[in-house]
Amino acid sequence: MTTRLIDNFDGLLADLDGVVYTGPRAINGAIGALERLDAEGKSLAYVTNNASRSSEEVAAHLRDLGAPARAEQVFGSALAGAELLADVVAAGASVLVVGSGILAESVRAQGFVVVPTANERPDAVIQGFSPTLGWKDLAEAAYAITAGATWVATNLDMTLPQERGFAPGNGSMVAAVAAATGKSPLVAGKPEAALFETAARHSRVERALVVGDRLDTDILGGNRAGMATVLVLTGVDSVHTALAAHVDERPDYLIRSLGELYEEYPEITAKDGTHFCGAAVAQVSGSTVNINGDQEDLDSWRVACAAWWATHPDRAPEVPPKIVFAAVS
Repeated sequence: MTTRLIDNFDGLLADLDGVVYTGPRAINGAIGALERLDAEGKSLAYVTNNASRSSEEVAAHLRDLGAPARAEQVFGSALAGAELLADVVAAGASVLVVGSGILAESVRAQGFVVVPTANERPDAVIQGFSPTLGWKDLAEAAYAITAGATWVATNLDMTLPQERGFAPGNGSMVAAVAAATGKSPLVAGKPEAALFETAARHSRVERALVVGDRLDTDILGGNRAGMATVLVLTGVDSVHTALAAHVDERPDYLIRSLGELYEEYPEITAKDGTHFCGAAVAQVSGSTVNINGDQEDLDSWRVACAAWWATHPDRAPEVPPKIVFAAVS
């Protein structure tokens, strides 16, 4: 028995780059799929590790691409970081903000007092990306953290894609402070659960489906939040990386693009070590996954993942499996 994937959930928590768009262009079919959610009675929220742009700026960019987006549908790591801070620091506490004005606004909205330097002996430090940050800002963070301030980082993205290549991201600057202090921060953004929990809570979603193109951020974070996850094959990761994924990065579902949310999702069954999905069949023999099916049929990869993951439920082998295809008889 099969049902449409979207029918199992009341809301979507969608990543942006690699899911909605790549570079300056919307991914084929993505806008129509997102627009259809409202007619289906499903909520839509966007989740991003960006902590330097406001929700309205992100929403405006999405609208320019044709996607349905309001500021209240966009959840960045600035809000998640401020809410995480509110969970661990007393109301009205003083906070040194090392990041953008958007991050400072989010912190003030939680009732904290923003202070400019470590000389104020802040109760906490929150660190997020801003292109204007320099050595002096990181030094102030290090002084405050060494003195005992609680430390929260909005995200740990090591790189930031730019037109000329990859530039240091917030994670790189967090790493510098960590090296100076010997301490590690609490983290709000992907792949931690806080960002997804924030988005679901504000969106009033009880049965959320997290959709992303990266196993190590979107899928891992959604799994950590206890939510269903779907890997969409329009971005970074592929069926090959999904098959070999670490246990905690394994998605619940595989689809080619957002449009397949509205298609029937096949049931995967197993009997005596053999797994079945549609017309595809898979068995594991040692380090080999034998697939009886069409290599271009996603069901072949769905059943291959199911068979391999069932064989290795607790720990993924360090070496990816060998894949052998045989034609459907």
